Amino acid sequence: MARVHRVATAASALVVLYLVTLFSLVPVPFVDPSVSEQILPVVPWWILVSFGSYSLWSLGWGLFTFRDCPEAYCELLKEINDAKNDLRTRGVSVD
Repeated sequence: MARVHRVATAASALVVLYLVTLFSLVPVPFVDPSVSEQILPVVPWWILVSFGSYSLWSLGWGLFTFRDCPEAYCELLKEINDAKNDLRTRGVSVD
């Protein structure tokens, strides 16, 4: 089974479980019904905010730990100069 199928199956099961508890078809164990009526409607927003926070943290961590590559920088500048020189030999103005 592909990873996307596993994720879709798990997400579908969680959505069905959430909807069943949201519409009070199955009571939430160890929780007062009035409390679950207040908490369950905001669970999707909580999940969305948590995902956004995780995404921003992940992006920030990636930027923080990004390594500079001076060798790649020098190689890129050399390729740019080679391309400019090639275009100059063909009569194209690049400056």
